[in-house]
Amino acid sequence: MHTTVDKSQWGGEARFDALLEAIRHRREEFEAQRHISQDIIEEFQAIGVYRAMVPASYGGDEKSPAEFLKMVEAISAADGSAGWVASFGMNPAYLAALPEETLAQVWRDSPDVVFAGGIFPPQPAERVDRGFRISGRWKFASGCMGASLCGVGILPEEEGALPRMAVLPRDQVAIDPTWDMLGMVATGSHDLVVEDAYVPETWTFVRGGKPTVDAPFFRYPSLSFAAQVLAVTTLGLAREALDVVRAMAGGRKSVTGAPKLGEREYAQIALGKAEARVRAARAFFYDSTEAAWAAIEAGGEPSREQVNLLRLSTTHLTQECAEAVRDVYRVSGMTGADNGHPLSRILRDSQLCTQHAFMGEITWKNAGAIFFGHDPLPGYL
Repeated sequence: MHTTVDKSQWGGEARFDALLEAIRHRREEFEAQRHISQDIIEEFQAIGVYRAMVPASYGGDEKSPAEFLKMVEAISAADGSAGWVASFGMNPAYLAALPEETLAQVWRDSPDVVFAGGIFPPQPAERVDRGFRISGRWKFASGCMGASLCGVGILPEEEGALPRMAVLPRDQVAIDPTWDMLGMVATGSHDLVVEDAYVPETWTFVRGGKPTVDAPFFRYPSLSFAAQVLAVTTLGLAREALDVVRAMAGGRKSVTGAPKLGEREYAQIALGKAEARVRAARAFFYDSTEAAWAAIEAGGEPSREQVNLLRLSTTHLTQECAEAVRDVYRVSGMTGADNGHPLSRILRDSQLCTQHAFMGEITWKNAGAIFFGHDPLPGYL
């Protein structure tokens, strides 16, 4: 089972394959510098990663959610960090909540705008003439090293105000390279720092707010999609891990004279279970995606139950794929435990995915609450 991405939609088969090969060969470079190199970001732009979800009226490609997810899945098999950074091509789902006149400026010169955001913690914002004065520090701005536009979370100092995201040009934002985590090392998820910047109110929006443009994609649940694009990186990682272990099967025999890895019963069982785990989770994930999209194409919106399945299948995918990676890593022995071995990197990256709040334990609780007819916690649907 390999990804079913339609490469003809992403620069053509030869170009897409060449990009994946380049990413594979440069993984150590990316990890050493802790971000994806700028020429790879530019190639993402060229093949359509950042215009994929932009409305056609602004020069975008208006891809379906599944088309975008399968592209991220394929890149993640080459490198988890690269897939994670590519996943933020979904940002039109957020940016579409900006006023129309602002969106016209965002995509005026090109639909291939690279946007990165640090949302938490929302910082106080002073109301000034037709805008806000902001200062502060925000964490986890994945892909910020290659961004031309940045967003930061603010909380207007007004009674009952909702948290917003303020959008600024990259030159008004400083990047503090603080990202130092177990996995996804090359995502460049550093801190953003802003000092006394003025942001017009028309360049702010409520995250997950109602879009100001009308296209089918903007009726797809934005918070669900934000979770999906990250979770699907774990699927790419799991696929790569399973392929790596299969390639190891014919390796040298143990120094003790034990059979080759692929001849050992416990390894065969582990690989069989891992394949079933990944395939089943993948089927649930894409089935939920297509069902929600079909509701939109039919002129409606996904039901509460369909959105719940989007979130549930997303957490399930992340957890099952991470477990599959862990299981095949264990049978690889000391070979896979070497820090230079692909399985060690894949293990670290997949475990980092499980730590993200979108895929955390609380989502199981929220899904179960809906199954019982109760309301989930805010921010789930």
